[in-house]
Amino acid sequence: MRLTVNGAQHHLVGLDPRTTLLDVLRERLHLTGTKKGCDHGQCGACTVLLDGRRVNSCLILAISQQDAEVTTVEGLGHRGEPHPVQRGFLEHDGFQCGFCTPGQICSAVGALDEIARGWPSAVTGDDDEDLLSDAEIRERMSGNLCRCGAYPNMLPAIREAAGR
Repeated sequence: MRLTVNGAQHHLVGLDPRTTLLDVLRERLHLTGTKKGCDHGQCGACTVLLDGRRVNSCLILAISQQDAEVTTVEGLGHRGEPHPVQRGFLEHDGFQCGFCTPGQICSAVGALDEIARGWPSAVTGDDDEDLLSDAEIRERMSGNLCRCGAYPNMLPAIREAAGR
């Protein structure tokens, strides 16, 4: 099968049809930024962008993604020039132990794209002008858990990245 990851095309041969996208990224392509947390789609540590939309890679069978484009945390920025969300997390200390950080960052990038496209969330009101309110960001990031509790610093990091 063919899979494009972070702009590079990969041909995967002999792939077990039960292999998840997460396991392909970590074990076959050695992209270990994406973390295996719960392996049940409950924590968000494995969040990547699949054709531009955020997904839990532990729930996606790799074989079903023929010709898909995957972006991991390693593919967001460039050496010396981090993605605005990565920069925001650094500047606002939006992490502690760092285990959930790659998934948080990928999810934030996806959430900001959803906001830019005008997609509502569960808390978006009919007259909601502020799609970067704390409530809005919390709702959009609710699928990503942080055991350390670095949430208060993630909010300004994400809000600032939206303005860059």
